[in-house]
Amino acid sequence: MLSLIHHIIDISVRRDRSEINAAMLEAISDLFAPRQVKIYRCYGSKRQTVVFCCASESSGSRFNRNAYLPDRAFCFPLEQDALLSKCIRERSAVMDFLDDHSHRIVFPVNTQDNPHYLIDLILSDSFSADQRTALMGLIDYFGNHIGLLDYGETDTLTGLANRKTFEKHLFELLGQASKDSHYGQGKQHNRRRGTTSGNHWIAVCDIDHFKRINDDHGHLIGDEVLIMLAQTMRDAFRFDDQLFRFGGEEFVALLQPADQASALGVLDRFRRTVEEQVFSRVGHVTLSIGFSHLLPNDTPTDAIDRADEALYFAKRHGRNQVACHETLVANGDIAAKEALRGEVELF
Repeated sequence: MLSLIHHIIDISVRRDRSEINAAMLEAISDLFAPRQVKIYRCYGSKRQTVVFCCASESSGSRFNRNAYLPDRAFCFPLEQDALLSKCIRERSAVMDFLDDHSHRIVFPVNTQDNPHYLIDLILSDSFSADQRTALMGLIDYFGNHIGLLDYGETDTLTGLANRKTFEKHLFELLGQASKDSHYGQGKQHNRRRGTTSGNHWIAVCDIDHFKRINDDHGHLIGDEVLIMLAQTMRDAFRFDDQLFRFGGEEFVALLQPADQASALGVLDRFRRTVEEQVFSRVGHVTLSIGFSHLLPNDTPTDAIDRADEALYFAKRHGRNQVACHETLVANGDIAAKEALRGEVELF
């Protein structure tokens, strides 16, 4: 009992998803000695649900990956694993008996009735009822702690990540951009299976004439537009792109590696989808988008400023369009600025 309390306290003081996963892995391994344990994070969309194995221990080998940046080499479609699929479908713990008389149990960790994490264990047949009860209690606690973390990281209106969490996510990507720079910009390489070559990108998206929507239809209808736009945004981007409501009618997307043409294609497809969508009681709305790639020595202010400058260019030149900062600089439409460190921006 004291050991269980110790592990609960250790989990409770963590505020970082990767650290929480590591503490949970340690607790399960120490208290229940499973033959194998895996922690999956779930990413759902209209097209498919993808699961990311962000932590695992088996045969004395343990790993804990960055829970904020899903590594595609350790992601796979949910339907590839029948027991995980059954757990998601039934939204309850499911079990399968293995040939060596052990059994595999998958527990869902639900957020708003949808599985957000999956805890996948292989246990011996001597696992007692008391141990099972304690394990279920620990998983419930883990789910409650993750739920509180989600509440603090999520915009309550749209369900996207909020501005408070943006800087943390951006710093994670800036660190990755620094690693990418060692391979040379524009060079094709595949460091991990399934990884797309190219830069990380930041895009700032702003609803055109949103004040007019609020003035003409009221703030409740304006909020409805924001909610519908956030859902469209989730459906338009890849599962590992990170999406934020930055404030008011402004949204930000942090895109995983892609070349410029691919990033432009994704963003323009999103813009067109919004333009074609009918927003109830408002009709059609449009977006202007500015984007820029992340540089290895960027500060958050540097990155946001470049994307904002491209956004303002799009706004000044007709709205309802996507503008790339690097293209605007190359074409002489805007001037390259000095970064905050006194280093000249390159493109």
